[in-house]
Amino acid sequence: MNPAAWVDTATVPPRQLPPTVEGALAYLATALGHPVYAHWTLAGLKRRHGSLADAKAAQPAVMKLLLAHDAAVEVWERGRVRTVAAAQAPSPETVLARLLHTHRRRFQQSPTLPPASPVSTPAVLGPWLATQDARTLAWLARAGRFAQPDAVTNTLGARGDAQALALFLRDRGGRSTHTLRAYGTELRRLIAWCDAHGLGPLSDLTRQHLLAYRQALQQGVGSPDGRSEGPTPQSRPLAEATRTRALAVVASLYRYWYDTGYLQANPAAGLSAGSRARAGFTPTRLLPPALLAACDAWCATPIADEDDALAILRRRAIWALFRYAGVRLAELAWSAETGLPRLEAEAPQRWTLYVHGKGDKRRAIPLPSACVIVVRAYRLARGLPAEPPTHEALPLIHGNKGEALQAAGLYREVKAILDAVANGLPDNHATQALLRKASPHWLRHAYARTLVVDHQVPLPAAQALLGHASVQTTAAYARTDLSQLREFVEQTFADPIQA
Repeated sequence: MNPAAWVDTATVPPRQLPPTVEGALAYLATALGHPVYAHWTLAGLKRRHGSLADAKAAQPAVMKLLLAHDAAVEVWERGRVRTVAAAQAPSPETVLARLLHTHRRRFQQSPTLPPASPVSTPAVLGPWLATQDARTLAWLARAGRFAQPDAVTNTLGARGDAQALALFLRDRGGRSTHTLRAYGTELRRLIAWCDAHGLGPLSDLTRQHLLAYRQALQQGVGSPDGRSEGPTPQSRPLAEATRTRALAVVASLYRYWYDTGYLQANPAAGLSAGSRARAGFTPTRLLPPALLAACDAWCATPIADEDDALAILRRRAIWALFRYAGVRLAELAWSAETGLPRLEAEAPQRWTLYVHGKGDKRRAIPLPSACVIVVRAYRLARGLPAEPPTHEALPLIHGNKGEALQAAGLYREVKAILDAVANGLPDNHATQALLRKASPHWLRHAYARTLVVDHQVPLPAAQALLGHASVQTTAAYARTDLSQLREFVEQTFADPIQA
């Protein structure tokens, strides 16, 4: 196989793999954050660690095999490191092909660019562009100064703005006719503004042009350099909601083109504003502390069957992360695009969990020692270092059939614990029904309530830990329990008010 024919689409812009198998495997080890293929001999192990004693302490499984074989190989397989004798190991080419297939959403073969097609062909342009007039199609047929239509990292395989725009509309607006209609309206607005000022095509616009367009949406008049030069195609200021939607569509288009390698720069970065915070939230799905303690105790029971140790430790690690980090279900599911969630260890027992939360925001959550102990045991069972190395980029929770356990699997693991605890309780149908009704998000509510109500953590700090867009959402947990408010009132009016 030719590794150079593959592109890492998770980098911005996409990056071509090295041309040799060894180079590609080394790149994958760095990109994925874990060993993928390592061939060891006693001499090589000694050079790496300085002495055989240090090598035995650092890599006991490899050292054990080298005492009986001339060489050993470490191979990454299904979320864990497997160490085998070199004679029994798969070839580097096989390992590379397997990893590229496993991560096929991230690593893709570079497209063979088709010959240029007439811009008027509906099959090439898609339904929305096929309805545009010939003048607009001719305007879109070109590629501007920031486009790289012939680059190997252009994963769209588009030669001009028309084809790139059609692919954007297919991927982002193809799920709903309403979305496609809204995107089309905003794209026509931008194209009309560019046409009025002699600009274009879209891949030729600079950041100054787009900032001037944003100002034109607010004022109703404007020019590419921000000066007032008479009316534009939209003659009066737009409503705030319409402006927000218009800028969001433009930002989404340029981000899509940049992320897929069609553009070599993103002039629309930070162009649109964020979404508004949700209001009026009241948490109701809460497990009593006694039931949470029962679940914690169930997770702490000794493991009877060593053959099932890895599966049991994985389930306990999932519970601990939901229980002591307060993450959402989607935040604990591995994303190859963001490389999150991941762990970092500043020092023993001082771990931080990084997740990708709502609003495309990254959040850092310090983990308590009770969580670190459980996750460390799970890591050791996977063949990983006890302490996560700096910038480790591998799935936090491994899957049985793939590299990572996704949201559905994480949900099932938590439900299995809740069901097991419910089955072990005395015949109390109400309590058992409550446990079976609970889900991972109930543990997030429990985490928030422990912070806000039980330990009176300041609301801004709790908001940061939970990733709430508004502090009002965090404050809602205090409203579910009047004991804290009652204590504040009692302390405030402890002394009688003198007339």
